Amino acid sequence: MRIRVRGWRWRRNPLRRRSDVVEAWTVLVVAVLLFVVAPLVGVAAGLHAHDRAAALAAAQRAERHQVRAVVIGEAPERLSAMQSDRRHPYRTQVRWTEPGKGVRTAWARVPAGTRTGEPVSVWFDSRGRSVAPPPDDVAVWQHAVTVGLGAAGGMATVLLLGHAVERRIALRHRLAEWEREWARTGPRWTQPHM
Repeated sequence: MRIRVRGWRWRRNPLRRRSDVVEAWTVLVVAVLLFVVAPLVGVAAGLHAHDRAAALAAAQRAERHQVRAVVIGEAPERLSAMQSDRRHPYRTQVRWTEPGKGVRTAWARVPAGTRTGEPVSVWFDSRGRSVAPPPDDVAVWQHAVTVGLGAAGGMATVLLLGHAVERRIALRHRLAEWEREWARTGPRWTQPHM
């Protein structure tokens, strides 16, 4: 039956070695870094990513405009299994009326399953090219949370790998200390006494 004594590495003890003290301090430092600093790094990275993504979304909203158009082109005769899903659009011709410029026609991406004559919302950039809609607030926050979790998880992984390397080095030092101690005390125990 093993009995564990908590905190033995911190107390004065004739059996305590220098490597025990180093290991105890290392565990304390790694715990603080893991439970305090890694989450703070994740929050900081997430907030920075949110600011950058929000600025990019605002720039895209300023450059892009949405029009309500009518599909005039034909849908592909055979849609693949992936294209039959409404989330995977295909390119076709659309027409809309723009104030001051008259009727316009362009190629745009529309949801799969859209039929000729159906109205669709289409986004165009300043050059008149069909583009994806700018990201909304939900997409910006999803990006920020993903970056934050990735940064915190990455830092935690680096910390735990560093701690594993340190423990391996500490074990080597501990074994070397034991070898030196045994070299000093071993002969007294193994030689016959007269």
